[in-house]
Amino acid sequence: MATTAHRPATRAGSGALELGASLMALAGLAFIGYAVMFFIRNFTAGFLELGIGPTEVDVGRAKIRAFSPDLYEYISHLHLAVSGFMASTGLATAALAWFGVRHGLWWAYVTAVAVPVLAVAVALPAHYPYGLATLGHLGLIYLATIVFVVGALVALKPMLKARRRT
Repeated sequence: MATTAHRPATRAGSGALELGASLMALAGLAFIGYAVMFFIRNFTAGFLELGIGPTEVDVGRAKIRAFSPDLYEYISHLHLAVSGFMASTGLATAALAWFGVRHGLWWAYVTAVAVPVLAVAVALPAHYPYGLATLGHLGLIYLATIVFVVGALVALKPMLKARRRT
């Protein structure tokens, strides 16, 4: 006997479900886009993350490298690792939304919500005590998160409605 966790909540193509899942997937793709920018900046003059400038960090690529080549390489490796985790979070979110939520699968919805929530819950708070929560730095993530939350809420209504029918 199928459980509600594996049974589609509603038929694919339901307007609100389709819209919500599409917004969730779009936000996942935006996370990938941000990760790509993060990755590229590691190899360019910008070096530091998007939206982080002299106000937040008073040295750049050349001064960090001159001060300590090992520290420079360590920061670079962190940039690459973080961009990889951001991209994988975006890919997981987009795939779960597009291939699972869009078809009304509860397990996909719960996982698609949990993945970016965990990432944001871990990463975001560290920005505030160090003065790194600038709009230039986090604005695109805030925007993608808003799009994601709207999509998750839009998709939730038909998912709950179908669950009550089962």
